[in-house]
Amino acid sequence: MQATSPDGSVWHEGELAVQLRAGVEQVSGRGIRSSIPDGLIDFLREPRLVAFASVDSDGRTWASLRVGYSGFLRVVDAVTLETEPADLDGDPLLTNLKKNPDVGMVIVDLASRQRVRLNGEAQVLRDNSLRIQARQVYGNCPQYIQLRVPERASRSNKAASLISHATRLSQAQREWIAHADTLFIASAHPDRGVDASHRGGNPGFVKVEGTRRLIIPDYSGNNMFNTLGNISANPRTGLLFPDFEQGRTLQLSGTTTIDWDSDRSAFPGAQRLLIFDIDKAIEIDQPALASYTLREYSPFNP
Repeated sequence: MQATSPDGSVWHEGELAVQLRAGVEQVSGRGIRSSIPDGLIDFLREPRLVAFASVDSDGRTWASLRVGYSGFLRVVDAVTLETEPADLDGDPLLTNLKKNPDVGMVIVDLASRQRVRLNGEAQVLRDNSLRIQARQVYGNCPQYIQLRVPERASRSNKAASLISHATRLSQAQREWIAHADTLFIASAHPDRGVDASHRGGNPGFVKVEGTRRLIIPDYSGNNMFNTLGNISANPRTGLLFPDFEQGRTLQLSGTTTIDWDSDRSAFPGAQRLLIFDIDKAIEIDQPALASYTLREYSPFNP
């Protein structure tokens, strides 16, 4: 999907195909902007979780996460956003963007359940900060966001650091995912750029099938089908699971298949299933995540 004006958009062939299959053709693109509205400037300036989508030199798609502090994001002008230095030990984001500038972002305030998507192109500056030129900016509804507030002191003052690289899930990682209530998903179209999105549900909403496969329910959403449309055109996707208790993230890169027809009785509320097969896994210690305390699960969770 590529925005062409402040109140219009053009859907790519993957999004159109999924919208048609889901029976929601003629979806309006109104609300998708090609610039950053004034009303978002204060929102972006405050501490938020920021998930990024990027593509590596082998064509794999990755989701990355930064725990933003006040001033981490700065609106330069109506189409330009800058970050503070965004390097993180073990995370591929900056390396990917140096090779392929397409970037997707979803900025989430867990305490108010607000989220904004911003897609465009990123330049990695000399101090490892990012300058992002926006192409698409739009809000999403608060569905499936668990209410968390950053009120606890983090476990330590140490910086984020790489824990492990792997090609399959460990037993501990399988248990982690089996109890997760939040994930971020990155997807990429061959010609139209990349996208980052949020997914949530009650603990256990993602099913773990062995060491290399996950099954994710796809619930009712905004009917744009940006993520599923990208997957329809390019199955390479990335997932990121935050662990708010231990202060760490698990990044997975692999391929996703949209399953429209299988029995979904084990997935209440699911309209489709996403079958994700893992190629690579990165676990990173991010102590700042442990400052978030769960207050309430989303009332929209099935």
